[in-house]
Amino acid sequence: MNKRSVEIGVGIFVLIGLLCVGYLTIRLGRLEILGGDFYPLRARFVNVGGLKSGASVRMAGVQIGRVDKVGLNPERLVAEISMNIDPEVEIPEDSTAAINTSGLIGDKFVQVSPGGSLEPLKPGDYFQETRSAVDILDLVGKYVFGNVTDKKSKGDGP
Repeated sequence: MNKRSVEIGVGIFVLIGLLCVGYLTIRLGRLEILGGDFYPLRARFVNVGGLKSGASVRMAGVQIGRVDKVGLNPERLVAEISMNIDPEVEIPEDSTAAINTSGLIGDKFVQVSPGGSLEPLKPGDYFQETRSAVDILDLVGKYVFGNVTDKKSKGDGP
């Protein structure tokens, strides 16, 4: 009987461990089991700069939603993102969506700056004004090399 009780104890321990791993996978993976309560908004950007689905959408530094999908609009040849927004948050229709970075080389997120309109965006609407991601490497390259690339493009180089 002693061997059997040890096996049952180990089995219960393994089962509890698997349940904990499943719970952490759902929580850390930001999965919604039964969908979730949100409304969709969309935005178009010239450059999303590495923004990925699952990134947070923030207003005044507070998370109000998540990026659902990032893709290329084949007709306009621009990046298009779809966001899921908390239904308690009404975003004015003249608000701006910008792609920002947490810290110097941190994760990308969408920053919503509210406008002054009294009309809110409706589910499925597009942000009319957007600001694309700033490419840090491009800025560093311009600072380090100055106008070297401009001279070569004008035909002044060898």
